[in-house]
Amino acid sequence: MTTFLKLAWRVSLVTALAFAFAPEGRASVDDAQSFALQAAEPYVKEGFQVREDYWGGDLAAGEKKAVRQQLFKGNEYWFWLGTEVEAAKVSVHIYDSEGKLVEQPDSWQKGHFAAAHIMPKSTGSYFIIVEIEQSPEERTHWALVYGFR
Repeated sequence: MTTFLKLAWRVSLVTALAFAFAPEGRASVDDAQSFALQAAEPYVKEGFQVREDYWGGDLAAGEKKAVRQQLFKGNEYWFWLGTEVEAAKVSVHIYDSEGKLVEQPDSWQKGHFAAAHIMPKSTGSYFIIVEIEQSPEERTHWALVYGFR
């Protein structure tokens, strides 16, 4: 089975299970993860391998969360952020260990999806900052997945 088919199957399964077992009207980080994986789908077609591990939680509008990740020179990375709250606006940005913004200019934000792209110039720890910029919910679930090639 190709990597893309595995990812598509996993997204479908996670989404189906999340809706089947979630109490009505209740969302979860698993729902947010399915949206983050949905944002990753076009990049899998370009050869990116999505890691199975991910980060998630819930934040209030205006809150940020920092995730530290070791990245390696010579690799190319995308970080995809998603939430199930369609009226929310989210963002993700990548900073080096000195606090300098280092993401590529093709990073993007589209409502309840966002993505940041990096080709590290050196191996080291990087900080991925996720933010719920706006949301009609008191707390908004989010999930961050990443891939590399």
